[in-house]
Order: sequence, then structure tokens, then C-alpha cells
Amino acid sequence: MNLETTIPEGRRRLSAVIRAAGDIIHIADAEHALCVSRSDAAKLLSRWRGQGWLRRVGPGAYAPVGLDSLTSELVLDDPWVLVPALFKPAYIGGRTAAEHWDLTEQIFRDIVVMTARAVRAKSQQRHGAHFTLKHVRQGMIFGTRTVWRGRSQISVSDVHRTIIDMLDDPDLGAGIQHVADCLAVYFERKDRDDDKLIAYADRVGNGAVFKRLGFLAERGPDTATLVEACRARLTQGNAKLDPRLSCRRLISRWRLLVPESWAKVASA
Repeated sequence: MNLETTIPEGRRRLSAVIRAAGDIIHIADAEHALCVSRSDAAKLLSRWRGQGWLRRVGPGAYAPVGLDSLTSELVLDDPWVLVPALFKPAYIGGRTAAEHWDLTEQIFRDIVVMTARAVRAKSQQRHGAHFTLKHVRQGMIFGTRTVWRGRSQISVSDVHRTIIDMLDDPDLGAGIQHVADCLAVYFERKDRDDDKLIAYADRVGNGAVFKRLGFLAERGPDTATLVEACRARLTQGNAKLDPRLSCRRLISRWRLLVPESWAKVASA
């Protein structure tokens, strides 16, 4: 007996859609794979969801549910593929991107996502994955790379934008000490590009980035030109090295308030 004839028609159609779509299924995928109208495709996906074969992960977006995970909250082995469906326009950044680009050996349980969608809650648990979100204007989505995860294309901040984002908001980098450690690794990389750091920081437009970068770069190798570029862009007013820390000592040359322990390092 031909195995194909033993598979129910509904299952064959679902298999065809999954083969065509990949990790995340959109209404258009079913529409094109089955040559049906958009309305019929939406009804099919909704029916398969009700039957337990799919799980809705975003507006008009579904993930296949394996037989071994029908009762599990974890929909996919790689939750990165959920990012476009849940948060697009968006990119993965901060400490998650730092881990991806080997700027750190630390492993973080959350996935940092920079999104142009409205963010109602900074921390969200979605389909078994923990996302940390930050809202950015759509015009500020730049300096990204496309990476493949399975059959899904995901936007990730490139290594230079990753550094600038963490200097813009040290919380995205798990705190300024970890950001400084990542920057030290960056300075030793073959793809280090100080001009690109400055260009990205100019575009982000936060004066605190130059204060933090200049202060931290003073301790790095071959950074004289970078330090001078940061100094030339100093803005008025004082910024904190890390807004989450008690920063009471002023490093006047950088107009930067730092914790006592960092002030000792700066004067060494």
C-alpha cells in the first residue's frame, strides 16, 4: 500500500504547509502552498490550531507542535525564530547578541529584543521563552546582520552595534562591568572598527555613549584616536557610568559619574 494514501488528507495538507513555511507558518504560506484563498488558509490554520497541531505565536503566525511537545509550553527548540512573528520590526541585541558574536562566555536565559512595536511589559514570557524588550524607533533599526536559524532569517545587531547599544543602555549588557568586559574583547578582535563605533554612536545620538566609551577606551590597546574622537563629541552635563549603580564620583574629563571602585581604577 502506498504510504501517501494512508495519510489523511488534512495531515497531508498540513505537512505540505510545514514543508513550504519552515519554523513559523503565516497565512500566506498556507495560501501559496495549498493554492487556496487567504480566507480559507486562515480557517485551515485556525482549525489545525484547535486540533492541537499548531500553536499561535503571533498575529497570523503559528508554530508546528511536535507529538512529543503537545502538552509542553516550549513550542520550539530555538525560540529565536519567534522574534519576527512576535516583535517585527525588531532585532536581537544587547547581551544576547554579545553571546552570539563571542564577546562573552556568559550564557543568559533571556533573549534581548529591540523592537519598534509598543512595549507594554519589558519582560515577557512567551511560548516557553523569556524575552527582554526595549522599544526603539523604526529609524533606529540599523547596523544589523541577518542570520539563519533553521529555515528562519533573524536580524541581529552586528558586533559594532551590539557594543553601542550596550553603552547606550548598560542594562541591556547585564551591567557596565560586563559591558566593559565585552568591549575589552572587542578591542582584540580582527573585525574591530573604531570608525564604525563612532559612526553608530553619532547616529544613536546619546551623548552618554561617548562619555562611557571614551572612559572605558582609555584602558584599551591602541585607542588614542578613538578616545580623542569621543572627547571631541562630549556634550554638556554629567552622565552616569551605569544608571543602576550608585555613582557619586565625577570623572571631570569625561563628565561621567562613576562608583567609587571605578574612580580608583580611573585614577590608577
